[in-house]
Amino acid sequence: MLPRLTALFLSALFILNAQAQSTANIAGHPGWINNGNIYEVNVRQYTPEGTFNAFAAHLPRLRRMGVQTLWFMPIHPISKKDRKGALGSYYAAASFRDVNPEYGTLADWKRLVQKAHSLGMKVIIDWVPNHTGGDHYWLRTHPEFYVKDKNGQPVSPFDWTDVRKLDYSNPQLADSMIATLKYWITESGIDGYRCDVAAEVPQAFWTRCIAQLKKVKNVFMLAEADEPWLHDAGFDATYGWNDFANWKGIAKGEKNATYVDTALNRVASGFKKGARRLMFTSNHDENTWNKADYGTMPGAVHGPFAVLTATVPRGIPLIYSGQEEPFLDSLSFFYKDTINFHQYARAPFYQRLLELRRTVPALGSDASFVRLRTNDDTALYAFERRKGKSKVLVILNLSDKQQQLRWQTQPSQKSWFNVFGYQPETVDKGFGIEAWGYAVYTEK
Repeated sequence: MLPRLTALFLSALFILNAQAQSTANIAGHPGWINNGNIYEVNVRQYTPEGTFNAFAAHLPRLRRMGVQTLWFMPIHPISKKDRKGALGSYYAAASFRDVNPEYGTLADWKRLVQKAHSLGMKVIIDWVPNHTGGDHYWLRTHPEFYVKDKNGQPVSPFDWTDVRKLDYSNPQLADSMIATLKYWITESGIDGYRCDVAAEVPQAFWTRCIAQLKKVKNVFMLAEADEPWLHDAGFDATYGWNDFANWKGIAKGEKNATYVDTALNRVASGFKKGARRLMFTSNHDENTWNKADYGTMPGAVHGPFAVLTATVPRGIPLIYSGQEEPFLDSLSFFYKDTINFHQYARAPFYQRLLELRRTVPALGSDASFVRLRTNDDTALYAFERRKGKSKVLVILNLSDKQQQLRWQTQPSQKSWFNVFGYQPETVDKGFGIEAWGYAVYTEK
C-alpha cells in the first residue's frame, strides 16, 4: 500500500504548484501544461445519471489523484437524423452553441467549470470542426457551409453516415466557427480545446483560428492527429498515435523495446522544437473499438507503458475515464454503458506518477532526454530526463520475461531514490527486474 498524503496537504500542494506554473509560458504554450496531465471525461458513461452535476461529485477524488486538466468529450446536443444506436455519437452535433440536455443545462456546465477551477484544475472541451450531425441547424440556415456531392447533397465523410462534412473554402463558415470557439471561452471560461480529426481541416483555417483564440486567452490546443504541420498551424500538442501503435506492438510481442526509439526519433527529426505530444494507453476510440487498455495492455503489461506516458520527452500523459478502477470492459459509443467504480485500485499508482510529473522539473515537456544502454536493449528500455539539477532515471522491462539489468552506459549517479519503493537505492551494479516491471528514480 502506498503512503497516503493528507487531503489538505495534497490540495495545497496541487493548487500552489498550478498557480506557480501558470506564470510560466514555455515556447508560447500555456505554462501550466508543461508538467501537466489530461484526464478524459466521458460524461454519458461516467455515472448512472450521466450528467454534469453527477460527475462533479468526482472532482475532489480526481484532484487527490493528481489530475490537472479535464478533457470533456463533446458536450453538445446530438443529432437525431441518421443517428447511430439509441443515443447517437457524441461527435454528431446538432448545435455548437448549446449543451446536450441529457447532461444538464448551460448553468450546470458553468458551475462544473467553476468548481474545477476552484480546485486548481483546467478544463478543455472536445470540438468537432470537420463535420456536423445530420440535422444541425446550419443545414437549414447555411447549406453553403457543406461539401456537396454531384447531386448537390451534403456529403458524409468516410463511413460516418450520421454526419455531414463542412466546407472550409467558404469564408463565412470559417468566421462562424471561430466566433463559436470564442463563445465557449468567454461564456464558460474553458481553458482550451481537443480538436477532433484536426488534420481533415485546412491548415490555413487553423493558423488563423488559433491565432485569434490565443488573443482572447492563451488556450491549450490539442489536435487529434499525428501530422507535424499542425504544430506549424499553432497547435500546442498532437496525438502520439505512432508511439501508441509501437507500444501496442511491443505489448503483443510483435515488436521489441527498440521501437520506443523508433517512435521518439520520428518526432525528434520531423516535428518542430517545442511540439508537445499526447501519450496514452487508452482513450475513448481505443477503448470502444480496440479494447484498450484491458485487452491491448492487460494486467501488469499496463504498468511500464503508463510510466512511459508520463516520462517520455515532449509527452503529456492521458488517463481515460475508468482506467483508475481499472474498468475492464469497453464503453459503448452509441448506448448507455455506465462505468462501475468500486475500488479505484490503480488510483494510488496514478497519484504517485502524476505527483512526480507535476513536482519534478526533469519530467517537464521541455526537459532533456538521455538514452542509457543496457545488456539487452530489445527487452530493457532505460533513460534519464534532466533539467538543471533535477534528474529522473526510468528503467522498464518491456518483455514478458524477467531480466537481469547490466549497464552498458552508466547512469549519471550511483545512488537514487526509488519513487515507488520510497527508499534510496544503489543501481550502478544492475539488478533483476520482473516481466513488465518498471523502476523510477529521482536524484534525491
